[in-house]
Amino acid sequence: MKIARFHIGDGPARLGRVDGNEDQLRITDVSDVPGVGTSLRAILPRLDDLRAAILAADGPRYAVADVVLESPVDDPQKYLGIGMNYREHAEEARQAGIPIPTSQLWFNKQVSCIVGPYDDVVKPDVSDELDYEVELAVVIGTRCRHVAAEDARSVIAGYLVADDVSVRDWLMKRSPTFTLGKSFDTHGPLGPWLTTSDEVADPHALRMRLTVNGEVRQDWTTDDMIYDVYEQIAYLTQVMTLMPGDVIATGTPSGIGAPTGRFLKPGDVVRAEIEGLGAIENRVVAEP
Repeated sequence: MKIARFHIGDGPARLGRVDGNEDQLRITDVSDVPGVGTSLRAILPRLDDLRAAILAADGPRYAVADVVLESPVDDPQKYLGIGMNYREHAEEARQAGIPIPTSQLWFNKQVSCIVGPYDDVVKPDVSDELDYEVELAVVIGTRCRHVAAEDARSVIAGYLVADDVSVRDWLMKRSPTFTLGKSFDTHGPLGPWLTTSDEVADPHALRMRLTVNGEVRQDWTTDDMIYDVYEQIAYLTQVMTLMPGDVIATGTPSGIGAPTGRFLKPGDVVRAEIEGLGAIENRVVAEP
C-alpha cells in the first residue's frame, strides 16, 4: 500500500491511496474514511487496523500529476541520519578528508528542513558547497525502545525516498558536528509517498539512483550498507525511544559531489529514485 499527502490548489492537505502503474498513477482521497483524517503520523500506530478500509475506499480520485504532493510525514518528532554507511562512500569521504568512523555515526537533521518531493531546494548564500545524497528513508510505525535487530522489521511502518541535502563546509569547517550542515531549510525533501513495509520484501536489495540535470551521479544498491536497517534501529533504540513518524535516513552510496567539487548550483534539477518506492525531483534555487 502506498499513502501520500497531497493538496489541490490552495486546499488543505489530504491523505490519499496511490494506485496504478508508473504511467497511470492515480490517487484516491481517503481522508474521510473513519479514523483516517489528514495526518499520516497520527494513524501510523493504527495502520494495520485501517488497512482494509483504506484499500476499499472509493473517495474522489485524481491523476497524481494533477495534485501537489507534500512530504508524507511533515511533522516527525525526529529526523535522524547515519553517516558514511556505504562502503564505497566511506572511502570517497575519507579521500575528502573525513575519517571513516569505527562505529555507527549519527546526526540530526532538524525537522524544519523537511519539504515535499517536488519542492525547491534553496542554495544558501553562506556556502557554495551544496551537495546531494540519495538515501533510503525508514519511517517508524510504533513507539519502541530496546528493539533487537531481529525484531526491528516489526516497528517499521514503511519507506520513503530521501535526498539528504548537505552543506559540506558547514558539516566540517563551520560547526564541529554534522547537525547544522544537514539542517538548512528545504534540505530534507522526502517522498513521494509512504510505501508500507509489507511491499518491500528486503530493504537491502533495492537499486537507488540520483541524477543531476539528467546526468547519473549515484547508481548503487542498498546491499552495500555497512550497518543494515535493522542494526541501525537496534543501535538507536539503545539510546532513545523512537516514535511513530520518526524518519531515519540510512546512508548514501558513492558519487556525492564533495570529492570532485561538483556541487549543486541554482537551476540544477536533482532526481532521486529507489526501486519500488518512486522518485523525488527538486530544483535548486538561489536564496531569496
